Amino acid sequence: MGSVVPRLYQLLKPDHIVLDLEVTSKKRLFEQIGILFENHDQLSRSQVFDALFNREKLGSTGLGHGFALPHGRMKGVRDTFAAFLRLSTEIPFEAPDGQPVRMAFVLLVPEHANEVHLRLLGEISELFSDESLRQHLLSVTDPLAVIQALSQPHAFG
Repeated sequence: MGSVVPRLYQLLKPDHIVLDLEVTSKKRLFEQIGILFENHDQLSRSQVFDALFNREKLGSTGLGHGFALPHGRMKGVRDTFAAFLRLSTEIPFEAPDGQPVRMAFVLLVPEHANEVHLRLLGEISELFSDESLRQHLLSVTDPLAVIQALSQPHAFG
């Protein structure tokens, strides 16, 4: 019997949703993500940055259509952490379609959470392949609207 995999919207908290963040590069985005998790979850900002950056060195987590899925494994954590960030301007991300990124969904998992990690990555990829959902998330003005949209993704198609 595998571990119970939480639904994506259940992992997101309103204070882990940042709308219209001003950053100029992938590195600055990862730094801001580290600060977010340090401030709200007492995770080490440098450990978060390193987890994301080390994964990114293996290949871009830009999925295309202006969306990225930065993710990493964290030593010494027991929970899975998630965040959604919408950027005020697009940044280069080396996505397969060459498009810059305006939205990022971040996933941090315990070092040995393979099944959970893979299932959540698959769910995120599937959700954000929906053009109508992506367009809706570009226009929302409230973090709770992001959670609602992710809990009812087919409401926008």
